[in-house]
Amino acid sequence: MIQKKKVYTKEESFSQNIGKRIREERLRLNLTQEKLAEDVNLSMAYIGQVERGDRSLTLDNLIIVAKRLGVTIDYLLSDCITPKEDDEYRLWSQLMDARSQREKMLAINMVNLMFRYLDESPAERTNFHN
Repeated sequence: MIQKKKVYTKEESFSQNIGKRIREERLRLNLTQEKLAEDVNLSMAYIGQVERGDRSLTLDNLIIVAKRLGVTIDYLLSDCITPKEDDEYRLWSQLMDARSQREKMLAINMVNLMFRYLDESPAERTNFHN
């Protein structure tokens, strides 16, 4: 499939497109601009300017922001992307990224427990609660 290169209008610049995607991913993770800025060691004002398309990220900062958001750089830069992973896996990866090893293991153990419960028959669940 041949992809057409997008031509940006004055109203929608390349920087605005990147900023919009960063904002969408930040909101999907329920992060404030302040928390994202803190996590990537940038100022909140700078993150706001990037999200509005008023400023561009350096390559180093783009890498750091993409990693914190759990997305690829090509996702932030591309107009059309075919995800290699399903959305649920990407969301899980984003949620786990900023957590300590202890918190990650706790989450994994909780999910394992939940899946074991779901895999039980209704009769086994009834016995579990009695």
